Amino acid sequence: MQKQLIEYKKDDKILGFFLLKSKTLRTSNKGSEYLDLVISDRSGDMIAKVWDLTMPDTEHAREIESRTVVKIKGAITDFNGQRQAKILKIRPARPDDPVELSTLIPSAPLESEDMYREILEKAQAISDPDFRTLTTALLEENRDRLAYFPAASRNHHAIKGGLLYHVYRMLQTALEVCRIYPVLSRDVLVCGVILHDIAKLDEIDANELGIAEKYTFEGEMLGHIVQGIKIIDAKCRALGIPDEKRVMVEHMILSHHFEPEYGSPKKPMFPEAEMLHFLDLMDARMYDIEKSLEGVAPGEFSDKIYSMDNRKMYKAGFEEE
Repeated sequence: MQKQLIEYKKDDKILGFFLLKSKTLRTSNKGSEYLDLVISDRSGDMIAKVWDLTMPDTEHAREIESRTVVKIKGAITDFNGQRQAKILKIRPARPDDPVELSTLIPSAPLESEDMYREILEKAQAISDPDFRTLTTALLEENRDRLAYFPAASRNHHAIKGGLLYHVYRMLQTALEVCRIYPVLSRDVLVCGVILHDIAKLDEIDANELGIAEKYTFEGEMLGHIVQGIKIIDAKCRALGIPDEKRVMVEHMILSHHFEPEYGSPKKPMFPEAEMLHFLDLMDARMYDIEKSLEGVAPGEFSDKIYSMDNRKMYKAGFEEE
């Protein structure tokens, strides 16, 4: 059985079939061209490099399309504390190759249909008719794409069904914090959690395998925060949602990244908006921590996590009683 990406260590030889998620032609400091790739299997992603594009086994690499299955041969190296694959041989998968696509697609650990059904049930349980109508309408309109869409092109929840999984986990926590903090409106927070990333469906260019190679033109130019406000504005006006409620939902989307450098020109200005920011940040960070610790032996450290200021994470060596 082919090893998973999380199982490879420095100096291991790598051989097998993987998804080529993205491919970028770059130029080195010495002026030579190389390919910067992201390869993946069900266990996650790994950066890969094709340094020499003049060899017979690699010269056709620049013609291989991204978001396809490839067979590679190479070695695992270490760069700034992170593993990456140095590819010595690469070719597209052939029709007669023994490839099981289900083993290559990084997917959410829960079924999309189950997650969608529970999220929709929580939306339908919103007592305020305006927040309920808005939330359920956007969920039902986007049901098909939500079934496979990732929440990012890289980093947190960049997997098939990742957007639903991100919302699903945030929603479970949101319901608990509403019980603990009476100042929070359950209706407002549930609406904000479900809709805060809805525009990622238009920001990211993803296929039905859940692979996101790049952003859409509008996604690059505007980003999902601005796109989300556009969606909420149009839908609220079409449904006759009162202005105060419309602006509150728009503000939750606008402020959920908190910092201007991450796309939020306003910081949260009411309790549910503040909590939404922390729920989003917590789930994103915990996801990246969980992924970094997969395949790490007890008593050892993970690779550096780019999304967390290049920190490493430690897996405890003791066993819980």
